[in-house]
Amino acid sequence: MNSTMMYLAGVIDQRQQKKVKHLMKDIITIVFFASIANANEWIEIYYFAVTHEEFLRKYLELPNGIPSHDTIQRVYAMVSPEFLHGFQKRWNEVMSSNEGEKIKKILAIDGKAQCGNGTANQKANHIISAVDENGFCLGQKRVNEKSNEIKAIPALLDDLNVKGHIITTDAMGTQTEIVKKIRKKHADYVLALKGNQSNLHEDVRLYFSDSELLARCAYTNVTEKARGGIEKREYWQTEDIAWLAQKKDWIGLKSIGMTRNTITKNSERTTEVRYYISSLPLDVKEMARAIRGHWMVESYHWHLDVTFREDANHTIDKDAAYNLNIVKKIAINTLKLFDVGQKNISLKGKRYMISMNVEKYLEKLLAL
Repeated sequence: MNSTMMYLAGVIDQRQQKKVKHLMKDIITIVFFASIANANEWIEIYYFAVTHEEFLRKYLELPNGIPSHDTIQRVYAMVSPEFLHGFQKRWNEVMSSNEGEKIKKILAIDGKAQCGNGTANQKANHIISAVDENGFCLGQKRVNEKSNEIKAIPALLDDLNVKGHIITTDAMGTQTEIVKKIRKKHADYVLALKGNQSNLHEDVRLYFSDSELLARCAYTNVTEKARGGIEKREYWQTEDIAWLAQKKDWIGLKSIGMTRNTITKNSERTTEVRYYISSLPLDVKEMARAIRGHWMVESYHWHLDVTFREDANHTIDKDAAYNLNIVKKIAINTLKLFDVGQKNISLKGKRYMISMNVEKYLEKLLAL
C-alpha cells in the first residue's frame, strides 16, 4: 500500500516552484485521508488536517505546516485529473487484489451531475462513471452535459479493460457507435431501449405484447421486500430476432428482453415495463443479473450524494470539483472493502468510526 501512496510523489506541479509553500502530493494525500475519515467540505478537510497534523507528518513533509482550506481547494484545481485516474487505478488494484473474478462481470455506465457545481452562469459538471457489480468505480469522464455522454462513453471504454465483461447503460447509451466500441473491446452488452430509438423500441414492445410470442420466451422472476413493499421482478428473453429490421445495425445483437417490475405497497400496485437489446445468447438468468446489476451505479451515485454529500458541496471551480469527485470515489472503493471490525456496517458508519480513531484505522489501511 505504501508503494501505491508513493505514486503521489510523481505528480507534476506546474506552479512556480519558488513560490510553492505546500507540496501538491501532500495536499492530494490530505484530501484522500480526510475523505475516508468523514470530511466532505474543504473547510472540514482543513480541520481534519489541523487536528491530525502530528500523525500526517509521519507520511507527509508539510514544510510549512497545514495549508488553509482556500489553498487546498486552489491547488486541487491544478491537479491533472489524468494523474488522479492513475492513482485510482493503482489503488483499486491493491484494494481488490483478493476479490476474485466472475466469468462475466457486470459493468454499469451512467452519468450524474455535480449539482453543487452549477450556477446561474455555468452548467454543473456532468460525470459518467463505470461501476462494477461489487460497487467499485473503475473510471469516469467529465462532460459538459448529459447529451455528451454519447461521445464520452467510448472514450471511457478505451480507458478500461472490459474484455469478457457485460456492459450496461441506460437508454442514452443505446447507440450503434457505442455498441461497435463495446464489441471491439470484446465485451457483451445489455442496453435499455426508450424513445431515442423509437422504431426499435416500438418493434420490441410490440413483440412482447403478443401473448403467444411471450409464452415462448425464456422466463424467470424474483420476489422480495423492497421500498417498503413487495416487489416482483419478471424477466423475459428471446433469440427470435430474425424478423427485426434493425438487427444488422447493431453489431453482435443476439437477443431482446423485457422486464416487468410490480410493486405492491399498502394494497396499491404499480407496474413498470422496460425493454432491452443484448449481445448475450439465451440465458434469461444472466440477462436478469445484468439488468439488476445496472442499478449498482445508482447506489454509487446515492453514496456520493448522501454519504459524501456531494450535491451539498458548492465548489464552483469545475476542475477542483471534478478532482474531488475522483477522490471521493477512491474513498468509496476503499470503504467498501476496508474492515473496521463491525459486521453489517454502512459506509457512513465506517467513515464515522474512522473519524473517531483516525490514527488506528489509517495505519491499518496503509499496512495492507
